[in-house]
Amino acid sequence: MKVRIDTDLCAGFGICVGIAPEIFKLHEDGYATVLVDEVPPELEDLVGRAANQCPAQAISLSGDSLTG
Repeated sequence: MKVRIDTDLCAGFGICVGIAPEIFKLHEDGYATVLVDEVPPELEDLVGRAANQCPAQAISLSGDSLTG
């Protein structure tokens, strides 16, 4: 699974960082960035939860693991 942050939508709430700090980080500008190219399978559920709970709906997911 791949994860992406839409920088035009991200408002820097940081909920994603609280849920999955291995995947997300707040950049020095206060907005979220993704730390990995590919989400490890064991963290996919957390990343999905982070995407669902993002108030700005700035997190998008793609890849085969989404259907499994």
